[in-house]
Parts: sequence; C-alpha cells; structure tokens
Amino acid sequence: MTITPAQLLRGLAVLVFLVAWALLAHYGTAGDSSPDLSVLLGVSPIVAAVGLLFWRTRHPLLAGGGNLLLLGSLIWLWPTLRQNVPLVFFIQHLGTNLALATLFGRSLFGGGEALITQLARAVYHGKISERKRVYTRQATIAWTLYFLANALISAVLWLFAPQSAWSVFANLLSFPLLVGMFVAEHIWRLCALPPEERPSIAQVARAYRMHGKQTPPANPS
Repeated sequence: MTITPAQLLRGLAVLVFLVAWALLAHYGTAGDSSPDLSVLLGVSPIVAAVGLLFWRTRHPLLAGGGNLLLLGSLIWLWPTLRQNVPLVFFIQHLGTNLALATLFGRSLFGGGEALITQLARAVYHGKISERKRVYTRQATIAWTLYFLANALISAVLWLFAPQSAWSVFANLLSFPLLVGMFVAEHIWRLCALPPEERPSIAQVARAYRMHGKQTPPANPS
C-alpha cells in the first residue's frame, strides 16, 4: 500500500500529539505543570466519550440536557479537580481501559458475534471463512484481556507503588504498549490467515467507522 505525503503528515501529526499529551500528563501527575492544563488533559477524553454517548441517543432534549449537565458538573467540580490532578489521570486511565474491555468483551456473550468478527464481515461484505471467524473471535478475546490487564496493573500500581511508577506506566508506556499489541496481533494474523483474508489498515478503519454509525437492529419478536 502506497502512503501519500498527506497521510504521512497526518500520521506524524498524530504521533507528535500523542507524545506531547503523554509528556504533559506525566508532568501534570508529578505536579510540574499548570493544574488547569492538567485537569483539562485528564478530563477531555472522559468528557468527549460521555458527550458522544449523549449525542448518539438521537434525542435532542436528552443530548442537549445531558451535555449541559456534564458541562455544569465540570465547572462545579473544577476547583476540586485542580487539587487532585493525579486522581483525575488515574480515573481517566482506568475508566478508558475498562470501557474498551467492556466494548470488546460484551460482544463475546449472548447470541451475537465478537466485535472483530463483525468488523471482518463489514470488510468482506458479510462473507468470511470459518478460519477467519475463529481467529477474529480469539483476537477479540485477546484485546479484551489486554485492556483488562492494563486496568488491573494501573490499579495495583496506584494502590501499592510510588505515584511516579504509576505515571510512567499509565502516561508514558500506554502508547508503546498499544503499538506492541497491534504488532503482536499483526504477526499472529500473518501466521493464522492466508494473504487474501488479511484486510489492510484502511479497510479495518473504514469498517470500524461503518460499524460505529450502525444502529443496533431490533430484536426479532
């Protein structure tokens, strides 16, 4: 796959943003940066996720009222959050990993298909082999365990290790560990699937966007 200059620049911009965010979060946890900036960094992912959930309800009153309540709560709690910056980052890190573990893990139960299996069907227009179905279910299990392990390690370090050790793991190592997980899954995919059954990164991203826009089908009566 050929990478265009625009794609390369976007990728570099994302990389610079992630590195800057991780460093600022690490310094914020240590108390070496502005409390207001640190709180803003810590709550932004949570506010964005909750706000998106409100908007996706497709009920204008609930969406607007929920986001106004969220904004009001944030303003009211701001002085308290400024005095507890490390706790803000801990809640954000723990909550993010638990939310992602839930997203992947809940698809493993019930009568539906695993999340990565659903994405694979979106890439291949609903037709996948049994080998690919098994692989995608196992990959969904692996990602669920990865996020649960991250949450567990984060909680243990927060409770029993120096705060600096927790910050190194949660703020500085999160992105490298995520990249490592992607690389490990890619190597696993090369061994488990033939070339024609390995989607490109662009296909996976497109399938995920399509999946996110879909509304859950009604249960058959």
